[in-house]
Amino acid sequence: MRKWLLLAAMFSPLALADAISVAAHSVLRLPNKSSVVHLQRLEVADSATLLLPASLVELKVDELQLGREARIAIVPADAPLKIEVLRASLGAGSEFAAHGAPGTYEKPARPGRNIELKVLALDATQLAVDARGGAGAPGYVGLDGANGKAGGCTWGQASRGANGDNGGNGHDGAAGGQVRLVLPSNYPDEQIKVRLEGGAPGVPGAAGKPGAGGASKGCLVYRTDAGPAGRPGAAGQPGLAGSAGELTVQRL
Repeated sequence: MRKWLLLAAMFSPLALADAISVAAHSVLRLPNKSSVVHLQRLEVADSATLLLPASLVELKVDELQLGREARIAIVPADAPLKIEVLRASLGAGSEFAAHGAPGTYEKPARPGRNIELKVLALDATQLAVDARGGAGAPGYVGLDGANGKAGGCTWGQASRGANGDNGGNGHDGAAGGQVRLVLPSNYPDEQIKVRLEGGAPGVPGAAGKPGAGGASKGCLVYRTDAGPAGRPGAAGQPGLAGSAGELTVQRL
């Protein structure tokens, strides 16, 4: 009951809450009507995920606890996201996931979200951020050509099979995100792991197969010549890989 009251309170433009706890192996999504949220304590247990909506532009946390393989997943959006944490303890395999979304036939791939992560006190064997771009959608597969019409057994002429259509071009991958980290001066560089690769290019669409030439059927003694087969289509071209993002690290 307390959790539902807490989430309802977050529908204001500026939400202040005592604490949020995400149970192990579960997923919790914050409401998408709050642009700024301030939490005194945020705990995401082992293998659990807290999903931050696209509408969120600033998250402040006094005390952050991420368990093993826990994730803070950030929905792709055009607006950058700022996360400020006073004290953070991150378990092994935990991650801030801000990668883009893969493209579809209707929508282009989304880039990794631009984020600024500021942590004043950090206890973690590794700080992992994933801001890769989304992969491009594959090209359309070319339509196969229709088969030709059959001729008669003693008269008529079989028609040629239709040509296969060309495959569509693959779509471009999206860019990696722009990530800015503000960390304590004593946190080792080698324990920072940030992925900024651009999204993979969409694969080309396969060529359409040629239609078979028409051929007479059921003839016992005579049959007209079969029609020639059509030509196969051409495969499409692959898309372009997304450009890599950029990492900036500032020390407190």
